[in-house]
Amino acid sequence: MFYYLNIFFLISILGHIIENIVYVHVDSGILYGYWTPIYGIGSLIILLINYLLDKLKINKKLKPFFLFLISALSLCLLEFIGGYLIEILFGRIFWNYEDQALNIGKYTSVTMGLIWGLASLLLIYIVMPILNKIIKKIPKWITIILVILFVIDIVFTFINIGN
Repeated sequence: MFYYLNIFFLISILGHIIENIVYVHVDSGILYGYWTPIYGIGSLIILLINYLLDKLKINKKLKPFFLFLISALSLCLLEFIGGYLIEILFGRIFWNYEDQALNIGKYTSVTMGLIWGLASLLLIYIVMPILNKIIKKIPKWITIILVILFVIDIVFTFINIGN
């Protein structure tokens, strides 16, 4: 469990950092802390898909294709649901793809699906082998502190809805 929590926090923080570098003038995420949970959730979905593909004993040559395709579809759905929920709960729109070709409404697009598919391959084949070395060295007490801070952040975010 601590392993997956650490992945969630590391990818949420890395996603927040990357998004703030790429989109300098855009607010990344709905929480106060320096994390964007949709990236952490997405990474856990990709890991689950990878695990299921391994359990199904998919041909090693075909596995990257299926990982790409299923992750692209799953993360587009996550992005759509996340965007919709953020607008309903917080009255804000953090991303809008209506001006993109091949958009699927304002919350996702075919282009983003391709990006998420590529990101899933990067995560599994490049990032995770590196992060695994870091994750295994993170003491449990740090993870517990992060969980507490994350819960506090969520509570304060929901308390301040509409303020």
